[in-house]
Amino acid sequence: MEQFWQKITSFAFPRTEENTLSYKIEDNHPLITAGLSLKTIDYLHKLTGFPGINLPIFLTALTHRSVVHDPATPSIIESNQRLEFLGDSVLDLLIAEYLFKHFPENAEGELSNNRAKIVNRKSLAGFARSIKLGEHLLIGDSADEEKIRTSESALADAFESLIGAIYLDRGIKEASDFISRHIIEHVNFNTIVAAEHNYKSRLIEYTQSHHLAPPVYSVMEEAGAEHDKTFTVRVTCGDILLGQGSAQRKKDAEQFAAKEAMERITAEDIEGQ
Repeated sequence: MEQFWQKITSFAFPRTEENTLSYKIEDNHPLITAGLSLKTIDYLHKLTGFPGINLPIFLTALTHRSVVHDPATPSIIESNQRLEFLGDSVLDLLIAEYLFKHFPENAEGELSNNRAKIVNRKSLAGFARSIKLGEHLLIGDSADEEKIRTSESALADAFESLIGAIYLDRGIKEASDFISRHIIEHVNFNTIVAAEHNYKSRLIEYTQSHHLAPPVYSVMEEAGAEHDKTFTVRVTCGDILLGQGSAQRKKDAEQFAAKEAMERITAEDIEGQ
């Protein structure tokens, strides 16, 4: 495993003196004019515990997509969506390693289910709230600030983006330490692991055990502004529509669709008894 991590970390962005910055930033910097405060910079310092960070990467992690689409901040051209993609992958890998090592009695399906419960939107938003991440999000003036700061979707995205930033700036070891402090050692971790399986996994298990075609998810509709979209997703098995759901993230809409499908299947199974 150690050799594997060494290979992974060799692909990380170089962390040199040139791209590791102090906490000083010019008053006319785009991030200051976008609403960044010294309080947020201090927050990042204390949260990570690093003597110096690549500040632009961490601030991108806090930048909601509404900032990019706001005419008042034309100099901000990147939100935290790309960092969320990276952080999601890093988080999946590290949680998978933890579960593999600490739950040796669990089969592959149980490990997958437990990982899915830990890294879903609701759980990640809870972890984000525990570190008061929402208070430091950069949000466009034209967006609903209060709604975004308390949104499960925005908080989960920012939490994953923060993990992506730590990985880029400090590597896999620091990302692992952060996840240990704020997820694995979290008071609700064991409760989350013990919770009911996520609906997408349950639906896959059902179709496999009944020798049915695998569930297929497809987007039926995208509604709303670019920074505040709602996705409606349906799930089918062969030509049969099983359920549909709506949410601000596709994977959450898929969970709602799978939930509706499992509720329908359970009801039909009970009626058929």
